[in-house]
Amino acid sequence: MTLHHSEETHQQLVAKVPAATGREFKEWFTVLENGPSLSFDDKVNWLRDEFDISHGHSTAIVHEYDLAKAARRTS
Repeated sequence: MTLHHSEETHQQLVAKVPAATGREFKEWFTVLENGPSLSFDDKVNWLRDEFDISHGHSTAIVHEYDLAKAARRTS
């Protein structure tokens, strides 16, 4: 999980994702589950290009997806 910005900036982006993209995280997680199997950075670029959303929001979505996926593995 490679974040290229501070945790504070990440949390600000997370808070804005639904309004900025028109989708909740659950929807984005489904998109990623059904999308191509890619590295973190490639997933970010794929979301950005495929759905015309900002790089920051794409990064926030992929990071939160990876955190949720890791949490599922450990529970």
